Amino acid sequence: MPAAVSLQNVHKVYGDRYVVNDLSFAIRPGEIFGLLGPNGAGKSTTIRMLTTLTRPTQGEISVAGFDVVRQPYGVKQQIGVVLQQTSVDLDLTVWENMEFHGRMHHIPDSIRPTEIDRGLDYVELGDRRNDLVKTLSGGMKRRLQIARALLHRPKILFLDEPTVGLDPQTRRRLWEIIRGLNQQGMTMLLTTHYMEEVEFLCDRIGIMDSGKLIELGTLNELRRKHGEGLVMKQAGDRWEYQFFSTLLEAKAYLEHQPDKTGMMIRPSNLEDIFVELTGRGLD
Repeated sequence: MPAAVSLQNVHKVYGDRYVVNDLSFAIRPGEIFGLLGPNGAGKSTTIRMLTTLTRPTQGEISVAGFDVVRQPYGVKQQIGVVLQQTSVDLDLTVWENMEFHGRMHHIPDSIRPTEIDRGLDYVELGDRRNDLVKTLSGGMKRRLQIARALLHRPKILFLDEPTVGLDPQTRRRLWEIIRGLNQQGMTMLLTTHYMEEVEFLCDRIGIMDSGKLIELGTLNELRRKHGEGLVMKQAGDRWEYQFFSTLLEAKAYLEHQPDKTGMMIRPSNLEDIFVELTGRGLD
């Protein structure tokens, strides 16, 4: 089965600076793919290329079978985009935002109201259809952005930090919506600064740094590769981390230490692996 998204030897250069450098990966149909990286890693530029907003300097990108350079209109018909910034019109009502988007995508008059109702009901905003968007909470605005992105029934959804700034309860509700869409067959690319979000949602994970893809795999594959057990040792006001293949090996190592003060063991997680690879946290 052809990839839903494919990048082959993609470069993006501004002046003499490589923002994306020889990037290659593919997203399978029906997959939630998490793209991680510290600020400046090239994630946003990659998404801009995938969504036809920026042309690659070199390399090939296809989305839903369409080339992003030669067939941008075909790409736009097949994708939905949810940005971290509020991108709905605050001075229009919920319904008017959806209506405008539907007209922009040439959804026929005969089915557009039904499709709008379907989308708003799915994100639990049917009872707020006549409210001005400026009166909605942050979580409601984000749910409206999702409903709007789904209105033309895209095959692939790009989610750029969709839950940033939201409270934990609202974030979990959005996770449920995202998981539900995926269970219906929606392919997604997700960027986020929340490690637990990636662990909960994503089938596979790609980690970028300095414009390059430095790691790719499932969470279990990454943990097996880098170590499933971790020994932590407090050194002043910092913690030192040492990976072990298994938690049992980490435990055995700790038991043989003559001085266990300030030491502990635990299973490794995605954040541990991310910091080990990039040398710094996401922020």
